[in-house]
This record gives sequence, structure tokens and C-alpha cells, in this order.
Amino acid sequence: MHQAKGLQFTAHVGELPENVFSVFGLELTEGLSELVHGRLKMASNLPTLAAADILEQWLELTIWQNGAAIRRFTGVVSEFVRGDSGHRRTHYEVVIQPPLWRLGLMHNSRIFQSQSTDNILSTLVRERGIADAVFDLQHTPPEREYCVQHRESDLAFLERLAAEEGWHYRYQHGRYQHGRYHHGRYQHGSVDGQEQPSLIVADNHRNAPRLEAVEYNAKAGGSSRQPAVFRLRYEQRVRTAAVAMKDYTFHKPAYGLMHEHTASSLEHRDDYQHYEYPGRFKTDASGKRFTQVRLDALRNDASVASGESNRPDFTCGAKVQLTRHNNERFNQDWLITRVTHSGSQPQALEEEAGAEPTTYHNRFSAVPAHINWRPRCTQRPLMDGPQIAIVTGPDGEEIHCDEYGRVKVRFPWDRYSENNQHSSAWLRVSQGWAGGQYGFMALPRIGHEVIVSFLDGDPDQPIITGRTYHATNTPPYALPLHKTRTTLKTQTHKGEGSNELRFEDEVNKEHIYVHAQKNLDLLTQNNRTEVIKNDSHLTVGQNRFSHTKGNEHSTINGEQRQHIGGDYSLTTGGSHHSHFGKAQLVEAGTEIHHKAGLKVVIDAGAEVTLSAGGSFLKLDPNGITISGPLVRFNSGGGPGSGSAATAQPPELPQGLNGHEQPDKGSAQLTDIGQRQHTATEPAIISDLSSLDKRIKTRAAKAGHLFVSACEMDSSGECAIHDHD
Repeated sequence: MHQAKGLQFTAHVGELPENVFSVFGLELTEGLSELVHGRLKMASNLPTLAAADILEQWLELTIWQNGAAIRRFTGVVSEFVRGDSGHRRTHYEVVIQPPLWRLGLMHNSRIFQSQSTDNILSTLVRERGIADAVFDLQHTPPEREYCVQHRESDLAFLERLAAEEGWHYRYQHGRYQHGRYHHGRYQHGSVDGQEQPSLIVADNHRNAPRLEAVEYNAKAGGSSRQPAVFRLRYEQRVRTAAVAMKDYTFHKPAYGLMHEHTASSLEHRDDYQHYEYPGRFKTDASGKRFTQVRLDALRNDASVASGESNRPDFTCGAKVQLTRHNNERFNQDWLITRVTHSGSQPQALEEEAGAEPTTYHNRFSAVPAHINWRPRCTQRPLMDGPQIAIVTGPDGEEIHCDEYGRVKVRFPWDRYSENNQHSSAWLRVSQGWAGGQYGFMALPRIGHEVIVSFLDGDPDQPIITGRTYHATNTPPYALPLHKTRTTLKTQTHKGEGSNELRFEDEVNKEHIYVHAQKNLDLLTQNNRTEVIKNDSHLTVGQNRFSHTKGNEHSTINGEQRQHIGGDYSLTTGGSHHSHFGKAQLVEAGTEIHHKAGLKVVIDAGAEVTLSAGGSFLKLDPNGITISGPLVRFNSGGGPGSGSAATAQPPELPQGLNGHEQPDKGSAQLTDIGQRQHTATEPAIISDLSSLDKRIKTRAAKAGHLFVSACEMDSSGECAIHDHD
């Protein structure tokens, strides 16, 4: 029970009766972005209290003045000590901390995607049952595309993210009653008021509680009835004067993400610059704010007041005006950043107590209220090295990527994500060569194991730098049996088969193998040279098409053999010249038909023989021999006819896109009968009148000339006409 007069401390633990404990000593520290830590020394008539009765119970510590509560502290018992027992009382010692302390007991590794920092922090505190945290933010934080908690306690992760954003947190104490926690708003030193959240996260101090003004009185003491500040020191330090931060984004690789801020109203040189890369920002808006935040944090102790007072309502994060200091500069508003409360109540020990009175005093730190105090950034965790991950994607898909060739993965340590397209953010993939619209590209497929590195050791900056096989995804060939093979082998997407380029380096078995599951296209913009020092074998399963737009030259030192199962068509746009070193032997199963538009000349050095049906005509040096059952000269009959030549034009080969690619500058294939000859020797005819009219017409269109042979002798001489 609290007393009607004087200073008193009381403690109420959980559902135990209020008078179980008597407080005879306390020391409690609270600070911006620090956990409240209070150590209470208490006595009780119950010697059998155990840790199970006290640990993790709510404890409410109240400071009373003349029967009125002037300050409350509430927290959770995190440590319990049973001390010695006296005549009637047993000594106990407990440590109280806010519920946020529990986050320090949770150590985790996990990934947050597309969430703002306040949402991430809300998740952390809700998981530990802190449902009434509030965010007092002037600036709406952007979403973090990919944010990793790696080997950190939940508390360290929360403090790190908050410091990066320039946020501080403070603990607003309230009342614990009947199993519920009622929060009190501090207004001019009062501890009672409407409900108020206990954990406050803020990026400013505009809404900081404002306490009643306090006098400076160097003669006051800890037991003085008049509230006052009786010790005050003001320290000013040389600190960083400017901050420059730079970062990089692959979305704008040529753009320098560089931002600078310089402190104002400096009382020392301004060329002490803190430069940092990477700045952990990807936009100018974030960069400007992060740079200002970092400067504020690095200068948070450049101007600091420290002192002592007997005001129990001094609380971190509150503003108070100091008055009656002999230096007017100090008579201003101050923002309290840290307070250590100390109290002694010997009367609680009853017969063991001495004659000393109850005392209270505190030691505090403060900065001028116009300073936007921010916490120092803690070191982010550094990845010890590369990690293994498995590529993920949606069900039913084998390859999942974005327009930059990025993929998603799942790390073995990740307990929360699923093996789908939401397992991680998009991760860039290192390629063997990467230029503007050129280079090497091989995308990891779903289920592949990859090696993930981290830029600057930052867990928020993963990049895939390698691939590995494992027991399920094994190499294409059995090892070490085929250890001399080097291969690039793909797998058909949503099908069976593969493409492959393979090198065999076994001595005397060196081999290069190329396999195209369907089509193989080769494009050479200029020359192609191929040298085969032994045999060349080519098998075409169906048709083969070839188109040479210029000339084709072929030399065979040995023999050439061809077998054509069907018809053979040969179309020559100009003349056809054949030279045989020995004989030309032609055999047709049914018919050989030679047809010329003008003339056919058969010239043999020794003999020409025509033989058919038992009759023959032979021309040799001895003369002309004609033999047959009946020989007719101008006595009827007619010439035999042969089958007309029907040479089929070749089909042109397809281009790389599967369609014919005609060359406008190349000669077109035309029927030989319609091809215009630019230069023709005259044809010598013995009797022009005997020529058929159709032959004359066709020859005229073709530009052929006819010359009469007159009385030309065997040597080509004519006594009538001059043929020069």
C-alpha cells in the first residue's frame, strides 16, 4: 500500500497481491532506441517464491509522492534472483524489460519481399504479441523489394532497419491492471490519461511528450522536495561535417546515384566528409533522405548535455524547458535522449533498515530540442561467402524469367517461402559475356542448383554467379568414365530431346560432335573455308537443295561416281562443254534423243557408225558404207522422232528463317530455248532453201546467222563466194 506522505516506491508483479514485494532499491535506464533495463531490489515475507512464479510476469513499478503516482514503469520480468533470508523477510532481485526485449531472444533468417519498413517492423512486434505499436512517420517509406534478415535476432533486425530509415523508438509506460495493460499519455508530468500505445516508432520529435519546465538549481539534492536539475554539463564535439553516398542500379547503369549533405551552423571545419558506397538506395528520392539521415545520425552526439535531477517524470523522447540557468544559452527546450533512474527506500526492510530516508535521483542526457536526433546505423550482417539456392517458378513451367533474364530462387535456410514464383525477388544471373545485344546467355531452369553471391556482402543484393550439379541433376555423361568430354548440352523445353555441342579430348579419339534436335542453321556473312584431310561423309534423309549465286568450281583428283535413283535434269543457261580424256560411254535403256535448234555435228577422227535394226551407216577413211534390206534416197519415208527434253528446274534452298531469300542481283534461271545469246558464230548451211520456216524464225529471234556453203570443198574453200 502506498503511503499518504513523502516519497515511496511500490512494485506489483503479475496477479500476485500488491503487498507481496517491498522495493528497497532500484536502478532503471531508458534511452531512445534502447531497451528499458531496470534492476529492482525487493523484500518479501514469502520465502518460497520461485522463478516460475515471477519470470515473464508483468511488473509495474510506481513512484509516489504524497500519495499521488508521479511515474510508472512497466515491463516484463526477464531475470529473477533469490537472495538471503533475514528474520522475517527474504531478499529478491528482478530485472524488468519491455516486451520488445523478447525479440532479442528470437534469432532468425528470412526474406521479406515488396514490403515497406513499417510493415516489416509491425510483423516482428506482432509475432511477439505486441499488438499496440504505433508509427509516427512524417515520410512514408518506400517498399523494399527484397529485405533479408540473416542470422540476426529479431531485435537487431528491427533496430537495423529503423536506423537505416532514421527512425527511433521509445517505450511509453502505462498501467497494468487485472491482466490488461493500460497505457498512459504523459502530459506535463502526469502518468494517468487515455490509452496510448506502449511502443512508439517515429522519424521525428514533433509529437514528443512535453514535460513541465524544470529549474536549474545547483544547490538542490536527491531528497529535495523541489524538483530541479542540480548538475548540468554541456559538451560539444568535432564530428563528421558532411556525408556523401553513392550507389548503382542496373536499371540506369550510366547514371551516378550520388547525393551529398553538409551540416549547418557548424562550429568547426566543414571538410570532414563521410563517404559511403554502397548507400543502399536505388532512387534519388531514397538517396537524398538516406544521406540526410546518415548525417543526422553521425552528429547525434555533437552537442550533448548531461546532468542530474530529481524529476522522476524525465523520460527519454520527452521535451523539457530548462529555466533559471545562469547561462541563457541553456535556458531552452531540450530533448531527453537517455535517463538512468536511481532510488533507495531503506524503510522497506523494516527492522533491518537504518534511519536513511527514501531518495530518488536520475542522470540524464539531452540534446537541443531543434536537433532531429537519430540513432546510429548498426552494421548490417555480412554474408560469409556464396550460398547454394534452387531456382523456382510457377507450377507447370520449366523456365521462369523476366525481361532481364533474372530468375527466382529458394535458399535452403528459408523456412517460410514456397517453391514457386514468389520464393524470392528477381535475381540477376551472371553470364559468360554480356554486351549490348550480344554475349552469352544460358538461363537457369526451375530445379537447377545455383551459386548465389552477394554484392559487397549485402544479403539484400544477391546475384547468381555459378551453377552446380547435385545428386538429382547429374552431369550429361557418367563420370569419371567420360572425364575427357567437354559438352554444352541443352534439354528440349516441355519435350524430349536436346541440342548438343560436345568435345572429346581422349588421345587418338579427339572428336567434336554437334547435335541439333530439329533444325541446324549456319550463316556465314563472308567466306567459308573447310579443309578435310581424310574422308567426308554426308547423308541426307530426304531432299537436298543448293544454290550458288556465282560460279562453282570443283576438282576431283580421283574418280567420281554418282547413282541417281530417279530422273536426272540438267539445265545450262549457256554452253555445255565436256572433255573426256579417253572415252564417253552412254547407255540408255530405251532412248537417246539429241536435238539442236540449228545443227548437230558429229566429228570423229576415224569412224562414225549409226546402227539400228540390222542396218547401219559407217563413215571411215575408206568411204561411206550403207547397209540395209532397203536403202532409199528421196523416195518417200520420214525422219524418226524422239521424246522432247523436259528438264525440271531445281527448287531453291530456304533461308535461315525457313523461306527462300532471293538475291535481286543474281542471274535468274531461265529456259535454255528462251535465253538470249550475246555472241554467236554463223552457221554454214549448204542449202538455205532446205531450212524449215520455223527454224529460220526461231534462229532469227535468237540472233543466229546462216551462211550458204556454196561449192565448198572438203577443206572449206569455195570457188564462188569469199567467206572471209
